[in-house]
Amino acid sequence: MKRFLLIDTCGGEGSVALAEGEDTMRTVASEVLPGRSASERLIPSIRQMMEAEGWTLKDLTAIGVVHGPGSFTGVRVGLSAAKGLSEAGKVPLVAISRLALLAAAAEEPKEKVCAVLDAGRGEFYCGVYQGWGRISESLLTAEETARAADGATALLVCEPRAAEALERLSPRLVHEPTADDAIPFVVERSMRGQFDDAATLDANYLRRTDLEIFARMAKVIPSTATE
Repeated sequence: MKRFLLIDTCGGEGSVALAEGEDTMRTVASEVLPGRSASERLIPSIRQMMEAEGWTLKDLTAIGVVHGPGSFTGVRVGLSAAKGLSEAGKVPLVAISRLALLAAAAEEPKEKVCAVLDAGRGEFYCGVYQGWGRISESLLTAEETARAADGATALLVCEPRAAEALERLSPRLVHEPTADDAIPFVVERSMRGQFDDAATLDANYLRRTDLEIFARMAKVIPSTATE
């Protein structure tokens, strides 16, 4: 019997789930961690859920964690917990992009879809996917997002603010991804033996490079020549 622990603290609400099965996975327990309570409730919730099912860390096939993009604090909380549990129990770790989960909500595995999350300050985390295959993930402006979404059969968002900001692109507003949504991704990666190294795994922040930042500044603040 394969057993998995799933963790997602990247969004407005955190969530954890336990899943088990062989050919077909089923969620045996899940819990939502409202608002800013994830940092305090995450580990106690995981402990209570696993004790209720009679599970230990050594029973787990893998731990799946959604490692961003999203709230810097939220991403770090979930990732740190997953890495700690992975190392403590010597359990394989699988990190999944939140944009991949959002793109999967399109349920159009053969089509090109664009998943978008609000990054604040007029920018967006944008992921372009075909099925579960990532084409690109970037931090973009609204105009850049429009170009990235060109040719996509659907543009998905899970935040009303992003839907409003990108209204001219006719986005599809879907539910915010949760730990449960990561189950098929984690199972598929585990079956192929594609695990992440807990010691080196980092958050998926999608920050701009220094070169990109300086290039933008140069456009906004033209250089002045002195005679």
